[in-house]
Amino acid sequence: MEAANKNRARIRRHYRVRTKIKGTASRPRMSVYKSNRHLYVQFIDDSTSSTLASVSTMTKGFDAKGSGSEVARELGLAAGDVAKTKGIEEVVFDRGGFSYEGNLAALADAAREKGLKF
Repeated sequence: MEAANKNRARIRRHYRVRTKIKGTASRPRMSVYKSNRHLYVQFIDDSTSSTLASVSTMTKGFDAKGSGSEVARELGLAAGDVAKTKGIEEVVFDRGGFSYEGNLAALADAAREKGLKF
């Protein structure tokens, strides 16, 4: 399968999931995106179309080394910390059309360890 077709399929899956998932101020959407090099997490209130908090592997001060799942775990812990400082305790997990395995599963499990409820 060509890369363009894979990305098109992922976007189609993401739209299908987004029709069912909505983030609110009390329970924002935890949106995850992964590129070839980096991971990004945003906490989004869809009712006002605003990002409440975000963290990524490119954020200043984030310096995790190791394999992809180790970096994803560190990012999940950082996302949990950022959410706690913003007063976010419950979220709706949006995997962005990516399969829930490997890096995304490690990120989600680490965020749960920090006390986020999915």
